Amino acid sequence: MTPIALEARRPEVVFNPGQYKEQSAGPKTYVKQVEEEGTEDQPAATVRIFSKYQNYLPTWNPDQKYPPLKPFTHVEHGLDADKTFAELLNPAVHKDDLTPSIGSIIQGIQLSTLSPAGKDQLALLTAQRKVLVFRDQDFADLPIHTALEFGGYFGRHHIHPASGSPEGYPEIHLVHRGAGDQSSQQLLAQRTSTIAWHSDVSYEEQPPGTTFLYIFDKPTTGGDTIFVDQVEAYNRLSPGFKKRLHGLKAVHSGIEQAEASRARGSIVRREPVTSEHPIVRTHPATGEKALYINPQFTRYIVGYKKEESDMLLKFLYDHIGFGADFQARVKWQAKTVIVWDVKSGDMPFSDIRLGQRMQNDSTGGRIDANALQGQRRHLARITPQAERPAETEYVAEPKSVEG
Repeated sequence: MTPIALEARRPEVVFNPGQYKEQSAGPKTYVKQVEEEGTEDQPAATVRIFSKYQNYLPTWNPDQKYPPLKPFTHVEHGLDADKTFAELLNPAVHKDDLTPSIGSIIQGIQLSTLSPAGKDQLALLTAQRKVLVFRDQDFADLPIHTALEFGGYFGRHHIHPASGSPEGYPEIHLVHRGAGDQSSQQLLAQRTSTIAWHSDVSYEEQPPGTTFLYIFDKPTTGGDTIFVDQVEAYNRLSPGFKKRLHGLKAVHSGIEQAEASRARGSIVRREPVTSEHPIVRTHPATGEKALYINPQFTRYIVGYKKEESDMLLKFLYDHIGFGADFQARVKWQAKTVIVWDVKSGDMPFSDIRLGQRMQNDSTGGRIDANALQGQRRHLARITPQAERPAETEYVAEPKSVEG
């Protein structure tokens, strides 16, 4: 079949980031025929992914409307875990740490085969290492309902208010940029960088916890994802500064995300909300304290004047963003599943735009790094919600004793 001329198929979309810096990908830029039949520069998705993963192609159903979320009781499975990780890290499993504090690559075990005890161990190890990268997984090949059943063990499924999802499965959040889609170039017409740190849907009263992201198709280069260790970011601060942060709360807002979706002619499944969360939250399984703010959704510090709030948040964002020694960069491979713990405050970095691309954020700020080449990128996220972020009392650190 002759490849479709892209120019004749993909409409131009005006990109206006506003306060919420989201890519313009969505129903206006998604062309199913292009994905199925290819372009002059890229093979058809039928050749690469469509025949196998057509059930994961995105849809945006305007009839999907949901009421406000209600509070629920979350079970922290990391508290029940065998701390020897007898199943998850059995003798046949190889674990290679990416950095001292964050990120591990794990090979030799299938996530889909874990028992409830193994899932408890997964929750705890993810909390400890913040990000786990599992290679050679069959997760993407599972029926969608089976993948959701697996993820549902870790919490109530979050339905994203604005992202594309597989038909009939709004609980799956898709990160998708189609072949030849170069609409992201409009972002660089207004900004010098595509950097977009974020923490997934932190505006919810009960944000996500143990989260899963798995891949179907990727660009030939670029599209890496960087995570930051918010526990270590907190630990690096001076005792006096830590003490000052304790007790402070910040407002997180989903309003701008919803407005951006409507402006793109896309959907809003649930009316947006705002929530107040502590700037320092404590993990219920590890007891570690982590920073919990992000530039995508955090708006201001409660009780501070605008200039005061802006100054303090900017310092924290810079501290987090420049902390290369407590960040981990993950390179995607086929059959990779990344598991990370949002309760540890990790802010996934919008897929890196090195090499050739620019990505699409659906978690609040993930951006694709090959849009300049128009290469396809396709992932799915399962996002179990967790407890409402809570803070424990500041404990003064012991003073160092000299000689």
